[in-house]
Amino acid sequence: MLELGVPRDAVARDQILLLLRERIVGFAASRYRRDLAEDVAQEVIMTLVEKYPHVIEATDLVPLALEIARRKLMGMLAKSYRRGENRQVPADDQPLADPHPDPAALAERREQIQRLRKAMALLGERCRELIRYKLEGRSFSEIQAILHVESINTIYTWDHRCRKQLLEFMGGGWEGKT
Repeated sequence: MLELGVPRDAVARDQILLLLRERIVGFAASRYRRDLAEDVAQEVIMTLVEKYPHVIEATDLVPLALEIARRKLMGMLAKSYRRGENRQVPADDQPLADPHPDPAALAERREQIQRLRKAMALLGERCRELIRYKLEGRSFSEIQAILHVESINTIYTWDHRCRKQLLEFMGGGWEGKT
């Protein structure tokens, strides 16, 4: 039943748009995901209502709507590609980390810490102090001020020598004897 004051062709156009929406969803869903197809159909209908109110005939609306849908799909896919959404891996496919540490890895880690402690004890006081400041997150310029050294290059040299000496005391490598 027509409401008073609403032109007959507006009602016919609304019915055509309603049927056209289902056709657009089918068109887009045949090429891409269903949820994307729903979004594209909604945007196409909005575009037709806002920018093409003068197009009334179904013979004109169908090709126009499908062309708009095609362009919207291409735009959405290009944006998705730019954002890297096509390279995302679903969280369901990711293996979970084992909450229980590997006993062999724990033993290896303990041995490495013991070697590091022994090597640190063999270092001179200045090297231990320098390494401690670095572990506290201090910058080289801060360490220079703390140690009252005139040139920052001296700190760089000390750091290089201390790390080299520590590595030698640990057996020539961080992972063990090489």
